[in-house]
Amino acid sequence: MSQNAAEPKLSATILLLRDAPDLQVLMVKRHYEIDFAAGALVFPGGKTHEEDAVEDWNELTDGDFEGAELAARVAAIREAFEESGVLLARPKSKRGEGQALVGADIAQNLEPHRGPIDRREASFVELLRDNGLVLALDTLVHFGHWITPDMMPKRFDTHFYLAPTPPEQLASHDGRETTETAWLSPQLALDMADAGEATIIFPTRMNLGKLAECQSVPTAINRFKSEGVVTVLPLVGKDERGNPCLHIPAEAGYMQTTEPLERVANVAKR
Repeated sequence: MSQNAAEPKLSATILLLRDAPDLQVLMVKRHYEIDFAAGALVFPGGKTHEEDAVEDWNELTDGDFEGAELAARVAAIREAFEESGVLLARPKSKRGEGQALVGADIAQNLEPHRGPIDRREASFVELLRDNGLVLALDTLVHFGHWITPDMMPKRFDTHFYLAPTPPEQLASHDGRETTETAWLSPQLALDMADAGEATIIFPTRMNLGKLAECQSVPTAINRFKSEGVVTVLPLVGKDERGNPCLHIPAEAGYMQTTEPLERVANVAKR
């Protein structure tokens, strides 16, 4: 990392999946006044904060995780709840890996808490405790790990996760950070970006491309839970023709290893 580069902030993004009947992923449209990726189609996600790493989660989560991995997974589920209303949780009385997740009734009852949790006016820990719930961290499959290039004014150390969406729960945008929600096949989202019908930033496009190799939720979950994740820190260089580009490692398994710098939008406002 260069001496003047901003320190990347631990972040988490979640790809909520469903079959309808083919594989679809939930995407949300960022508000045009947000200071990062304004107006872009993205997966729900954001930076971790202090409460995502408190010890209280040891008793309020299913899955054996600790440290930064615990915080990232908690943040992924919290962000999904804030931005889409989908909650990956189980009743504490019926907890355990593989047990059923809460349905639409509980998610709808907790709907009024989305805004206060997002604005840090209420505690996500207390919301789970007060309602006898635990987060289903075990349902998240680690799918990607991207670190923003050094030259960007805002940098993120982002973990991407896949998760099946509880079949009874509905998704809706929050009206603050996100203005639309859409269930899209990964290939359709890529086609929309190519046609100029949607703005999709480089890491999102690459993860859509990898997901598009799967035809259903079970095939995606089974494939990626057994594959290792290679960290991607794009590096500035030149392509075969000498044009400025970003390079990403081939072993990360994405559909391309270079991206022209002219295609990398300045998505972070200074």
